[in-house]
Amino acid sequence: MAKIEHILPADIEKTSFLIISRELSEKKIIIPDEIAPIVKRVIHTTADFDFAETLKFSDNVVEIIKKAILNGADIVTDTNMARAGINKKKLANFGGEVHCFMADDDIALLSKEKNLTRAALSMQKASKLKKPLIFAIGNAPTALVELCSLIENGFRPVAIIGVPVGFVNVVGAKEMIMKTKIPYIVNEGRKGGSTVAAAICNAILYDI
Repeated sequence: MAKIEHILPADIEKTSFLIISRELSEKKIIIPDEIAPIVKRVIHTTADFDFAETLKFSDNVVEIIKKAILNGADIVTDTNMARAGINKKKLANFGGEVHCFMADDDIALLSKEKNLTRAALSMQKASKLKKPLIFAIGNAPTALVELCSLIENGFRPVAIIGVPVGFVNVVGAKEMIMKTKIPYIVNEGRKGGSTVAAAICNAILYDI
């Protein structure tokens, strides 16, 4: 039976990150300083060390996102779970807010009329916002596919965090994002999720 340690509530997260750093060292996995806070927070969220190998970052993406946040950029997610998990108070300190249009009545109506996913239609709606935008997609590959279509037609988000989880079109949609000229953080393969998307956003916010 695993031993139960008595750790003060305030020290639980700190202890977790120390464990993560130790185990990464034991696995001989070296993570560049720029991306280490993100990778470690994702591992902290998932208890899955595979992310140390599968998270992919385009050149200078972390600094690009930080600069945009400091200039008041907004974040768009594809689930209310991710929206709930992102530190909205921290983002608001820089003038930004988090959007999720998935539950909007107009999106539900259009989805039935056009036989398109809410995620795709939410991306269309988000693209009309008049602010710099960072997309954090943790659930719907169709959101990534729609973003690629919008990009082909001239839309230019600040960056895309593409970490949907699942089995249908997930891998292909992530690969599409990595082929665009938009800065990205993408997790290769099937793993990801709304909690991962939120963790990446928070790691960047906390590191500013």
